Amino acid sequence: MGKQLDQITPELKSFIEKQPLFFVGTAASDGRVNVSPKGTDSFRVIDQNKIVWLNLTGSGNETAAHLIKNNRMTIMFCAFEGKPIILRLYGKAKIYHKRDIEFTNYSHLFPDNTGARQIIEMDVDLVQTSCGFAVPFMDYKEERTTLNDWSTKQGTAKIEEYWKNRNTLSIDGFDTKILG
Repeated sequence: MGKQLDQITPELKSFIEKQPLFFVGTAASDGRVNVSPKGTDSFRVIDQNKIVWLNLTGSGNETAAHLIKNNRMTIMFCAFEGKPIILRLYGKAKIYHKRDIEFTNYSHLFPDNTGARQIIEMDVDLVQTSCGFAVPFMDYKEERTTLNDWSTKQGTAKIEEYWKNRNTLSIDGFDTKILG
């Protein structure tokens, strides 16, 4: 059944690279817990204990607000086809914005995206697998292009205005530091 490991194995890295969807969980010490589904080509395994993912502009910015307050993060993958497995990565995360050198250092790993908001880097301290026997089979059809199309149509100036109006505070009123 389940296993706990101290690093991402080559087999698990291969599994991660095939997944079109992952979930991110964060929480500050108080307020709401946030779980966000993430898609597109936005996740990279850097090494056995480090991952990065490109956080795109969305209706909220809960992950960033939570990580400023408490840098714990959990990432979960589920196999919706093939061998059943649930994979969780636990660790401590940092947020990098376009103004940070680390954002620039990692940005080449991802396709250009007008809606790129942050890059999240996580040092993985626990890898856990579980059976996934109750996860349903689901057919992957295709990626949605709605968010990327919207970001491109908005352009950089309107995206930054959107951040100012919609992404500076979490739903619990925590600062996201999106604007510095």
